[in-house]
Amino acid sequence: MKLKSILLVVAISASTAVLSVWGYGKWMQHQYAGTQDPGKLPVNYARFFDKNAPAGPVDFTSAATSATPAVVHIKTRTKARQVTNNLPKRKNPFSDFFGGDDDPFSDFFGGPRVSTIPEQRASGSGVLISEDGYIVTNNHVVEGADELNITLANKKTYKATVIGTDPNSDLAVIKIEGSHFPYLVYGNSDDAKLGQWVLAVGYPLNLDVTVTAGIISAKSRAIGINKGDTPIESFIQTDAAVNPGNSGGALINTSGELIGINSAIASPTGSYAGYSYAIPVNIVKKMVNDLIKFGAVQRGYIGIKYGPDNLSDEQRKLAGIKDGDGVYVTDVMPDGSAKAAGILKGDFITKIEGSPIESGSQLQEQIARYKPGDKINVTYTRNGKEYTTPLVLKNKVGTTTVVKSESAIDKLGGELVTIDKATAQKNNIAGGVLVKKVGTGALKSTRMQDGFVITDVNGQEIKSLDDLKNALKNASGQVRLGGVYPGYEGTYAYPLVLDGGGSDAPGDDQ
Repeated sequence: MKLKSILLVVAISASTAVLSVWGYGKWMQHQYAGTQDPGKLPVNYARFFDKNAPAGPVDFTSAATSATPAVVHIKTRTKARQVTNNLPKRKNPFSDFFGGDDDPFSDFFGGPRVSTIPEQRASGSGVLISEDGYIVTNNHVVEGADELNITLANKKTYKATVIGTDPNSDLAVIKIEGSHFPYLVYGNSDDAKLGQWVLAVGYPLNLDVTVTAGIISAKSRAIGINKGDTPIESFIQTDAAVNPGNSGGALINTSGELIGINSAIASPTGSYAGYSYAIPVNIVKKMVNDLIKFGAVQRGYIGIKYGPDNLSDEQRKLAGIKDGDGVYVTDVMPDGSAKAAGILKGDFITKIEGSPIESGSQLQEQIARYKPGDKINVTYTRNGKEYTTPLVLKNKVGTTTVVKSESAIDKLGGELVTIDKATAQKNNIAGGVLVKKVGTGALKSTRMQDGFVITDVNGQEIKSLDDLKNALKNASGQVRLGGVYPGYEGTYAYPLVLDGGGSDAPGDDQ
């Protein structure tokens, strides 16, 4: 009996130890999901350590062989949807002769018009950045999609889910389930030099994985295409051929390291015409980590406004912008970090953490690498003298707290419910969402009153609260809410900005 008790204790202790080790391993996997181990290389980089691998400054075979397994084809599907003008149905004065709803001439007297937007399919590219299936791509590749299908270079297919998106940088993180995927190792985009050979890897024009070569022709380029309340643009410009479908694919150096995510082309036709643009990987790394960890990008601000880069001498003179190196500070926010650090209007910011700043896009790129609460050193000149001061970055609302991911429906605020069928029939609508209380969210910025029924978002018909959530799922910037007030004639529309407004104009601090 005593022996049995001892064996039982031993068995329980062994089981507890095994479960503890297993549970700790699972916890560690979650803690470090989507991250790269600096001391570990994926198997697709083996060619770089093969003594027989070809060498030479213009031989791209090793880099291309290593990169192609980690670049994926993203195919998106957006379901068909109905849109309506939501005009109230006008009563035919002769309808009583035809038995009410069976009136054959009712269409002549106006009313709601419903049309169908057909199912849409598109494709783009993405880059595996961890062996557990995290993929970075462009926001515009996945925006609004109901379904994401991923195909690897080995033809294996997977369904993907969206982890997080950021319209300001045009980046998104999606995930496929599995393990031991090939992935690209991060390089350092700061080390990229003009004239350096680079390769673009992706799936252009619905072709299989394709590699093109070119050189870096410019850095810190802003072309005004990103959307959002405070867009970030500091592109690497190359002449590697990039076409529709390459978006979200990899820009790599000759060592096979990821130095950028291909995002745009400069073309009057929509196809390659000489230049393409990639988001620097040093921005990508920070955005990806934020999206995976928080579901939202943690954006830091130094609290200034600055002059545009492309002004003529005459324009600079009229704007009161002095000549000098760096970025000219046109205004300082009263509660911002710059004000607290002693930076004044008229100063020139010349360095961030020792990195030279010559343009607004370079300032954006450097600040985008940090989050609220980070302490950085800012170098500026005033009256010809150089100063360096420490500065603690703040978020958009002036604090250093973490910004959690918030759905668009949450941003609306208010108390929202699906209207009942009786109310819908009485008001000649197919359905809708009743705003019982406007609340303190984005709805409060409109003139909407309690009792309004939302029947469309940007022309897309809304019959229920789920319809509203789906319509707003990937919405950003300005949206239009249309609907009716039960018991009153006519339709009403309320434009509002979901992301809190902000300015898209150059000159805003990043």
